Amino acid sequence: MGLPITAREYSWTHADRDAPAVGPLDLEITAGERVLVLGRSGAGKSTLLHALAGVLPDESGEATGELLVGNAPPDPRRGGSGLVLQDPESQVIFSRVGDDVAFGMENLGLPAEVIESRIPGSLAALGLDLPLDHPTAALSGGQKQRLALAGIHAMSPEVIILDEPTANIDPDSAAEVRDSVLSVQTAASATMVIVEHRVGLWLDHVDRVIVLGPHGLLAQGPPKRIFSDPSLSEALIDCGIWMPHGSETTSGGGLSPTAEAAICSSPGDGRGDVLLRAAGLAVGRPRAKAPAAAGIDLAVRAGEAVGLVGPNGAGKSTTALTLAGLLPEFAGRVTAEAALRGESKHARPFAWPSALLAPRIGMVFQEPAHQFLTSGVAAELSLGPRLAGWSDAEVDDRVVQLLDVLGLQALAEAHPQSLSGGEKRRLSVAAMLAPRPQVLIVDEPTFGQDALTWAGLVELFVDALDRGSAVVAVSHDHAFLDAIGARRVDLGAFSTSSTARAGAGERGE
Repeated sequence: MGLPITAREYSWTHADRDAPAVGPLDLEITAGERVLVLGRSGAGKSTLLHALAGVLPDESGEATGELLVGNAPPDPRRGGSGLVLQDPESQVIFSRVGDDVAFGMENLGLPAEVIESRIPGSLAALGLDLPLDHPTAALSGGQKQRLALAGIHAMSPEVIILDEPTANIDPDSAAEVRDSVLSVQTAASATMVIVEHRVGLWLDHVDRVIVLGPHGLLAQGPPKRIFSDPSLSEALIDCGIWMPHGSETTSGGGLSPTAEAAICSSPGDGRGDVLLRAAGLAVGRPRAKAPAAAGIDLAVRAGEAVGLVGPNGAGKSTTALTLAGLLPEFAGRVTAEAALRGESKHARPFAWPSALLAPRIGMVFQEPAHQFLTSGVAAELSLGPRLAGWSDAEVDDRVVQLLDVLGLQALAEAHPQSLSGGEKRRLSVAAMLAPRPQVLIVDEPTFGQDALTWAGLVELFVDALDRGSAVVAVSHDHAFLDAIGARRVDLGAFSTSSTARAGAGERGE
């Protein structure tokens, strides 16, 4: 049975900030209610969810007011709440899939035979057809997200707390994953609080929408009332809410006017010389016995955007890392053409030293926190241009431009690790774009973005393409790929069981 949630003038302020990350809030969520929390990137949505789960460390900030789950402050030791985090990498605990699903049930003290009986059904419910001893290190980001959801499925908690649960799931599977979550919620009569930018995916399945503004609660009520109220429309758009009037396969289930304008500004066909080429490429993680994808033939030109698409587990991230020179080829070859390699005697980017690789090929990882190197947002943005030899004036101008476009001006001195998930993603992308590398390879660049910050990212990528950089993007966000004019390469066609090949001619080289 679900638990009620009560907030009375509740707020949380990070230790290095003056303004609250969330709140003050006054909320009453009834037991068993399904609530969708919306708001712009940085509005405190994830902070609220972490507070509900009781995982905000006392030393990292200060709470005021009162927050209750049931009749007591949130406490993860009680085991009544199941939390799925925004970052799939951070929630994998064990090295084997079955052990990871069992972890939450073991914390609840369930009998071993009950735990053992639930694991296969929970994996199947989330579409993970894998042996129990399958290594979690071999999972894609989307598969790790499914694994975390399978653990919640097995626990049947009283409160289900979900932070962007379908953000790393391919669009064709997102509704299936949502329905699995809803089946758990229904079976347990659990209270469910979810943060999600794919608004259209959830609106017909929640009882209430809560919109967080800059100073706490902006609006709340039944979904139809919130989105049909003309007096709220402008405020929702100003908060970057993805308005639910389009296809569920876009970032938020619909395009706001700002997002539609970004798509209209997509670059023309200004392709130049081939910079990077893959021939007969097979890709795999270190120590893998079989490739994740094989037979990839691809040429990437200056000023061109290429979208790597396909279902979870198709090898998209592994391909991106291989093209970036950060993983060796499993088979075949990645070659930097003359326009990219310059005077280097090595044609393979993997053979280049970091000093040669970094200014030529920039890589944005799926987990943005893994690549921050400084203690400040502005410092992170300035690092690449300084290493590339830009003048102080050029560096300063570039940092101001990026802070403005991405809405990070107020956070210029903040520590990168203290940012929200969406803010970290924008910073990681901008830091790689800052020195204007010839090739930029990005993994899910629009994860966690509201419509306004999404449009800002599109603006940066279009500018990079117009200046002659090539962009290779792993993305489930088809609206983003449309906005930057990307041609698609479907890695589902390059699975190890397929003999399909996509030659340069077939892909529009």
